[in-house]
Amino acid sequence: MEYRQKLFDKLSVEQVKIELLNTAYGNDQTFLAKLDPRTLFIWYLFFGFAPWFIHNQAILIGMFAFVAVMMLIAKSSPLIIFILCLGLLGQGGYLLLAAWFFGGDFSTIMPLVILTMKLSIISLASISVFTSMDPEKLSDGLLKIGVPGQVSFSISYAYRMLPSLIEEYHHVFLSFRLRGKAPEKHGILYWRSIAYFVKIAMLSFYPLMLSTSKRARTTVEALETKGSFYAFNNPKVKAIKLAHLAFRSRDYWFLAFSLVYVISLFVFGILYFK
Repeated sequence: MEYRQKLFDKLSVEQVKIELLNTAYGNDQTFLAKLDPRTLFIWYLFFGFAPWFIHNQAILIGMFAFVAVMMLIAKSSPLIIFILCLGLLGQGGYLLLAAWFFGGDFSTIMPLVILTMKLSIISLASISVFTSMDPEKLSDGLLKIGVPGQVSFSISYAYRMLPSLIEEYHHVFLSFRLRGKAPEKHGILYWRSIAYFVKIAMLSFYPLMLSTSKRARTTVEALETKGSFYAFNNPKVKAIKLAHLAFRSRDYWFLAFSLVYVISLFVFGILYFK
């Protein structure tokens, strides 16, 4: 009972909101968080796309180990890591069962393992990079590399609004529970209760969508009143806003170390694991 209560506490809505806030704003003292956002974009550009074109198992294992270390350095949220592992296990298990069901054998395991490893590398690289940048830093980095101001602001705004949306969804969900009637009998394997909660969860999305649309319209009108959209396209305003971004020695050292590691990994993988 004690372990079950601890598990429920970890999965509560309030705890999820705290984890999201820590992910967005609580990692500003890590090594990756002190790097320029453009450095992280360059690093992610390789580790986020290159695994799809690599089939050497030794190279993939080395890349997986590197991004796993980067994830530890970034101090990523345990909740995000748990969701990642759950998704990878579900995806890999589904493909494995489907392969066996349609006549596959043990030889189908290795391609699925390689596919899962590629997805893991890309996912861990994404977690390492985007948990190391708060919404403002991410927005400034995108604006610096030429992304339109409206797009960069939208991404930053989504980061800021996500905890509030989760809390509002929880309130709507509880209001449906208060006005509804739960099944008197759970049924076999609790199927009645599961169906009841799934129905409430689906119905709770409609009021949330209406509320989000109304809030977004109010936000846009407030921004237009303050002239924010004009500032997005004004070179002088952008120069002042992005003046704090600059490549420093640690950015060059990090990119140089990553480049040397990747080259060594490719040489080792090609020579010894063809």
